[in-house]
Amino acid sequence: MKATLSGLLHILVLQLLLVLSASQDFDFFYFVQQWPGSYCDTKQSCCYPTTGKPASDFGIHGLWPNYNDGSYPSNCDPSSSFDPSAISDLTSSLKSNWPTLACPSSNGLKFWSHEWEKHGTCSESVFDQHGYFETTLNLKKKVDLLQILENAGIQPDGGFYSLESIKGAIRDGSGYSPGIECNVDDSGNTQLYQIYLCVDKSGSFTECPVFPNSRCSSKIEFPSF
Repeated sequence: MKATLSGLLHILVLQLLLVLSASQDFDFFYFVQQWPGSYCDTKQSCCYPTTGKPASDFGIHGLWPNYNDGSYPSNCDPSSSFDPSAISDLTSSLKSNWPTLACPSSNGLKFWSHEWEKHGTCSESVFDQHGYFETTLNLKKKVDLLQILENAGIQPDGGFYSLESIKGAIRDGSGYSPGIECNVDDSGNTQLYQIYLCVDKSGSFTECPVFPNSRCSSKIEFPSF
């Protein structure tokens, strides 16, 4: 009886490992940056972090494992909980480059915990927790979206710009085609919300095999912040 029970437990453990392995077998990452002015300029509004108003710059939303068919894994390893001490050396940079705008105001730990547990745990075959956050921060350094857009005359001034000009500027400035996500302000205007670039498993930018669905107008607002 003991031998049978031991054998059954062994099989169950193997099955669990196979499930976890399969859930982490993704194809590429979406590296997603968010314009804070568009996050805040909605009926829902926003709350600044406890450290104060973030810089008028794109902030990181996350690094999200995805499949080539457009679907994605999530919450792959419930046992791998977020550990703030593992990224203590990155905290200052995270506050500057990966700020939270959710209400109520917070120090960012809840946001980073959510990103790790939902998305980061699905990339543990590639990165541990520190590597996940460090890699994401380094990606932002490599592509300065705001500077790229401003170099093309696209300013966060509340003006309206063609969707194609925004895509073209980012493609020319970064070398890769972006995905653009829009949202709607409290007046009903479509605005530039999030920009997606794709990253391979080595942490290098690559062309996107598929883009996220987004309903953007041909001309979209780039609100101030």
